[in-house]
Amino acid sequence: MSTLQSIQAPAAVVMIRPHQFRSNGETAADNAFQTTAAQETPHTIADTAYREVTAAAERLRAEGVRVHLFEDRGECDTPDSVFPNNWFSTHAGGHVAIHAMRSPSRRRERRSDVIEHLKTAYRVQDVIDYSGLEQDGLFLEGTGAMVLDHIARVAYTARSHRADPLALERFCTHFRYEPMLFDTADASGQPIYHTNVLMCVATAFALIGLDTFTDPRRAAEVCARLQESGREVIALSQTQIAAFAGNAIELSGQGGRLLALSRRACDSLSADQKARIERSARLVPLAVPTIERAGGSVRCMIAGIHLSPRQQPPQGLRGPQYA
Repeated sequence: MSTLQSIQAPAAVVMIRPHQFRSNGETAADNAFQTTAAQETPHTIADTAYREVTAAAERLRAEGVRVHLFEDRGECDTPDSVFPNNWFSTHAGGHVAIHAMRSPSRRRERRSDVIEHLKTAYRVQDVIDYSGLEQDGLFLEGTGAMVLDHIARVAYTARSHRADPLALERFCTHFRYEPMLFDTADASGQPIYHTNVLMCVATAFALIGLDTFTDPRRAAEVCARLQESGREVIALSQTQIAAFAGNAIELSGQGGRLLALSRRACDSLSADQKARIERSARLVPLAVPTIERAGGSVRCMIAGIHLSPRQQPPQGLRGPQYA
């Protein structure tokens, strides 16, 4: 494993701890990963999700990752607030993007206090707000819709209701990424709602569900592009994608690079796949089974901070609910 930090693997993240977590019926139509728990009460589900996020944040901090943990007390009815990587992203050079969200309930997740805290703790040069695209029916849900290669400057994107090609082109022009758009389908033939459930780009490897591509030629082109950038391509099966094996994120900790993913995702990987990953990043599984019922996993829960810290940044903040 490498002990060197990589621009692909941020050393700091934003996470949101929900107080009234639940699956979002508004987004269920195109998210086949959502499930329900028939025998659990809403209070039990919310309490368990709260504890899962708390434990995940504590584990990452113990690994040396700087976690900015904000609270969502549910005052604005934001059932998916635990997934902040969709509404904002950060980029080297001091740039922040605010993204266009398809679901009206998800638009309420945007919080000025989070952005203001980033400005206080890190060097932010500008904030580009794409939320106005929502009025034109154009959506691009951050690093859920895009899996960004920060080294080779490629934005891998699965076309969906939440990833519009025009919005993608505008983002890539502003932030100087090469767009690579492709079509996918899950086991039932439906487009996969977010790219980050089928793909993870780390410093030295990439996890990708090549079987989800509807065009084998495009799958080969994406695979070749990853290999050109020096990544070892580790193919994931449809079963592993359904277990959120693609929904992982490489981070930089005190002992080097690590791959944060769910316990379920880690358990779905073969011994050979784990060995190939651990040549460059240590596996850090996090138990988030309740969160996963909302259709997302560990990658969705983490917004990486690709910004330069100020000399004496404040410690992790539990921010107030943004109304």
